[in-house]
Amino acid sequence: MPFNLVNHSAVIQLSRPRKMLPAVIVVLMLISFTRGENPAIQVILTRKGLQYGKHLGAGWVQEKLEHITLPDFNGEVLGIHYILTGITITKCDFPEPIVEFNPNNTGFTTSISGLSVALTGGWVTHFGLIHDGGSFKMAIFGLDVTSVVELGKDSDGHLSVTSVSCDAQVGDVDIRFEGGASWIFQPFVEHFKRWIRGEIRSKICPNVEESIVSLDYHLQAMEVSIQVDEDLVLDIPLTGVPVIHVSSMILGLKGEFYDRTHERPPFEAQNFTVPEQPDYMLSMGLSEFTVNSASYALYSRGWLQVLITDSMIPPYIHVRLNTSSMGPYVPQLPKMFPGLLMNLQVYASEVPMFSFQPGVVKLDLAGAVKASAIEPNSTQIPLFKLNVDLQFDGKVWVAAGRLKGSMGLQNLTLTLAGSEVGHFETDTLESLVKMGVMAGLAKLNVELGKGVVLPRMRNTQLVNTVLGVEEGFIAMCSDAEVFTDRFN
Repeated sequence: MPFNLVNHSAVIQLSRPRKMLPAVIVVLMLISFTRGENPAIQVILTRKGLQYGKHLGAGWVQEKLEHITLPDFNGEVLGIHYILTGITITKCDFPEPIVEFNPNNTGFTTSISGLSVALTGGWVTHFGLIHDGGSFKMAIFGLDVTSVVELGKDSDGHLSVTSVSCDAQVGDVDIRFEGGASWIFQPFVEHFKRWIRGEIRSKICPNVEESIVSLDYHLQAMEVSIQVDEDLVLDIPLTGVPVIHVSSMILGLKGEFYDRTHERPPFEAQNFTVPEQPDYMLSMGLSEFTVNSASYALYSRGWLQVLITDSMIPPYIHVRLNTSSMGPYVPQLPKMFPGLLMNLQVYASEVPMFSFQPGVVKLDLAGAVKASAIEPNSTQIPLFKLNVDLQFDGKVWVAAGRLKGSMGLQNLTLTLAGSEVGHFETDTLESLVKMGVMAGLAKLNVELGKGVVLPRMRNTQLVNTVLGVEEGFIAMCSDAEVFTDRFN
């Protein structure tokens, strides 16, 4: 008797086909999301990405089904109590499921058609005083399951998953008892087949729905904030329910950095639209709000400042940080405070703001420099204050799996904001500062040119990644490669 089938495990307790759903949603589980505000981060899963996830999930389930032992199955038919035990799958025909976005239900539809499984195991019966046992072979043919799932968000911004509908059909069941007095039970096989087919069918959807409830529970337990340090937090709840189209799903994240000890940014994320790229699995958009919220948090906690001393200046630099060396730039210093060391308190006087424009990242930085002389007893003598306004242009790109960039100085203006030593012209000092900034940028660009490896999850890395700067946001589209061997 041929056995060309699939999964009594998937059917009897249906703990297997239901595993298809978490496999399909694996991308979604990485993302959890609050109120109806503009998202600063957008993630688009395309049909190509969905189908890739489906293919991986089907292969994973197929492999697992061929190495499992199913729980005992017991019941009673025509007064005969039976136990099917030691059930093992000997052959599995697991057709690749169909998974499609479902705009009508704001989710997706998963269907498996023609699932079949061959099983072997032992049987034990009790009929009055008669106890008997032996082995059996079972085949389950033509199992069809269709599940519709709705995606949403809870009040805290977590991604939620809800079962909308489920339908299951079992085509046929064939069973052969061997050993013991199995010939006595052969006349009951047809009745038994009808009964067990009904039992299998009745267990499928409850198990599918149970798996969806379990998945939703795990999603609710996920953090919607990433703790960067003790006080700095990246807030990434959903800003609204997922948007489902026929060919894609769009998730919106808040994407805001903030410091718990300070106020949130006084600006809001602006609306933007990431173009869908159907030839890639994923498209992502990062608005300038996210970067500027990080800048605001760092500024608020006073991290955008540095005290520069003479010991920090490389020995090969001929201009030293003392009143004598600074004489050509501030003539009063050698006369009023001869032979004293100096320090410079450099800080951002306003929040540095980034702006994303087609092909370029711009940074406007308003800073200030307070210069002091240091007496031998370490007393600080205020000398003057300079305002420094800088404009930078930068580029970012992806090459060889690394995020790279470059920065250039577009403008630098230095003005005298206040002086304890009298007025002096700042032209030559501005030229000196500009040379220092350019030297610093040269070193920075060496490191930016090396780049950093694109972030990767435990089992997944981005491949074929393309990045571009658009008006108000950075767009990235990419495929993904999942290493299935690491799931084992």
